[in-house]
Amino acid sequence: MSYNDFLHRLFGMGKGMPTCHNLRRSSAYSTAYKAWVEAQVYLNWTAPLFKAYHYQKAQLNSDLRVQLMSEVHRNGAVFFYCPSIGKENFKFIFDLLKDRVLQLGYALRSSDKQEVRHKRYYEVVERHFLVPPASDLPGSDLCNQMYGNITIELILINKLPGYIRFVANSYADVYFSKPLPFPVLLENVLQPNEQSKQKQDRTRR
Repeated sequence: MSYNDFLHRLFGMGKGMPTCHNLRRSSAYSTAYKAWVEAQVYLNWTAPLFKAYHYQKAQLNSDLRVQLMSEVHRNGAVFFYCPSIGKENFKFIFDLLKDRVLQLGYALRSSDKQEVRHKRYYEVVERHFLVPPASDLPGSDLCNQMYGNITIELILINKLPGYIRFVANSYADVYFSKPLPFPVLLENVLQPNEQSKQKQDRTRR
């Protein structure tokens, strides 16, 4: 028995303690995700998720479950997993949200994976953390924080998807610009009015 194992058994060290490491995608996953994006499979859910968010704001029922997050400097949405989406598609949506934020000019600060073994379940949190570019707001000396820092998390329980948490955290400092509205961020990321490439081609003819 190693010295570390002895300490773990003697004092319970490491029990339930989270482990964290960089989030890396396999080549097979990356290939499948690229094909998924190219085929625009995400169109099956981006508009419905956006619609579900606004239904929840209006306190109306929706086929997809969404929970709103609204605090002074923290706004977001929690998209709960639905079997109709499928496990692989749900994970791809998580990475699509990250890529869409990158398209807005953000930089990926980190991607990590945290694992925690609780007494009755095993929890995994995959996380992307993105920050706006370091630049001033045009025509001012204020730091342009755009929508604020963005955190995207995929939570899995016992290897099954639970929900995606999409959150914008803003600064209240006088040196930062006023954050842009979260609903606008969500619209820019989900792009609910996006049409399929086939439909676009038929429109051009």
